[in-house]
Formats: sequence, structure tokens, C-alpha cells
Amino acid sequence: MAPFDRIVIIFNPQSTGNAPQLAEELREDLGRRLPTVPLDLRPTRYAGHARELARAAAGTGRPLLVSVSGDGGYNEVVDGVMQAGNDRAVCAVRAAGNANDHRRVTRRRPLADAIVAGDVHRIDLLRLTVGSGPAAGVRYAHSYIGVGLTPVVAVDLERGGKGSWREIVSVVRAFSRFRPFPIRLENGRKRNIDSLVFANIAEMAKYATLSAAGRPDDGRFEVITQRRTGKLRVLGTAVRAATRGLGPQPSATHYAFTTLAPMPLQLDGELLELEADTLVAVDIAPGALATIS
Repeated sequence: MAPFDRIVIIFNPQSTGNAPQLAEELREDLGRRLPTVPLDLRPTRYAGHARELARAAAGTGRPLLVSVSGDGGYNEVVDGVMQAGNDRAVCAVRAAGNANDHRRVTRRRPLADAIVAGDVHRIDLLRLTVGSGPAAGVRYAHSYIGVGLTPVVAVDLERGGKGSWREIVSVVRAFSRFRPFPIRLENGRKRNIDSLVFANIAEMAKYATLSAAGRPDDGRFEVITQRRTGKLRVLGTAVRAATRGLGPQPSATHYAFTTLAPMPLQLDGELLELEADTLVAVDIAPGALATIS
């Protein structure tokens, strides 16, 4: 018996990349190779729609949900599946974005081959809790959560456009304007941070190697901290990550802090704005997601 009873392919028809073409090619390929499995293409219509489509599709049975997207679009699909609460739902991503960090790091074989083989395994997720009490919001990330310089650069990339020189100009512009963010840790200590990344995979942003041993199935996440050190040292850290890698990093299953000023947060490729005096907690969700890669 196949590990799934239907396949739902979610994609953005307005993607600046080739997501519509890739989605159709995948549907045709799987249709030939899995003729008895129902296939459905689900285009998104607005921001956040992929999360809604995934939550609805994952509510019953044993569906496979394939996101034809980059890391941000896949984040929506994964988050929607987790909201559905059906642990028999399976997720996969067909890379069609800019960085595609998750697919690049976790890829085992061509996606269609893995789907036909029914190669399902489980990985950890990062669970983000913003706020406290009944009003707290929960989101999930498949690869990383970042505050500080990482989302600041991401915001500027969205404004300046992606691709070659535009990316370079956007990064330089964001770096020149960046200021450290203040936070308060659970033990009451205050810190000014340049960058704080919680990583479920060892690489990000196409070129940066964050840790020497991070894996998405080890029950922990790596904590990569850059305290306020000055822009030249931040730049040096970025260069080291892109060339030699940052080496071994501390790992954890829980990390919490309170924002002391408004700041952006990046959840895989998705961007959120945090208000001041907001409690933020990151926890590992071991083996939370069934996936094919």
C-alpha cells in the first residue's frame, strides 16, 4: 500500500520563477508513474493561501502535499499541515525559489523518484511561540528562525528584488543601515545582538554553512549567536560562513527571550514583525513532520 492516498501540488501561479511550469511537469510525471493515485493542482491566490490549502487538504486521510516553491512557500505548507493535526499527512518541496535551502540540504534523490518509491521519513521542526497565555501564536519552521541581521537583509531583498547584482546591492544597503537589537533572556540578562539564528539545518542563504553537525532529525537545533561586536566583525563572520563555515555551534531544545524594541523575525523565508515587550520562545518538535526528499 502506498504511504499516501492522494497527491496535492500547491504552487503560486504568479511566481517570478517557473513554479507553474514545474508544477505541471511534476503532475504529468507522477500521473504517468502513479496512475492510480489521484493528483490535484492547487494554485494559490493570495499571501497565506498556501497555508489554508495545506490545512484543508491535510485534514483527512494520507495525503502527500508537494509545495512547488522556495523556502517561504514551503513554510506555509508545513505550517498548514501542522495546524491540521494529522500525523499521516506527508510533505515535500519541489525547489522553485531563490535560496531553496531546505531542499538543497535534505535532498536524497530526484523528488519524483522519491515519491514513486514512497520514501517517507520524519524530521524535526522548530516551533515558534510568540506571546504568552491564550493569546500566544504558534508557527512552525522547517529550517531556521532568525532575528537581527538575517531578517533585515531579507526585508531589503524583498524591496530591492532578487537576482545577481540586485541581491548584492540590497545586502550592502541593509548592512550599512543595520543597528543591533536589544533582547532580554529568560535569566533576566539583557543583550544587544547583531544576529541570532536557530537552525534546524546546517546551511542557509545558498552559501553559508552555519554549523558543523546540525541535522534536521537529531532532536536539537543549533543556536548561532552574534552579539554586538561592530560591523567589521559581523562582516567577517559572514565571510567565514560562506567560505570555511562557522564550525561547531551550541545546540538546544528550548530558547526564549523578550524583545525590548520592535524587530523583524524570519521564519524560513517568511517575515514577521515583532512588537517590543513580546515573549518569543523557540522549541524543538522532534520528528514532527513526515516528509519525502
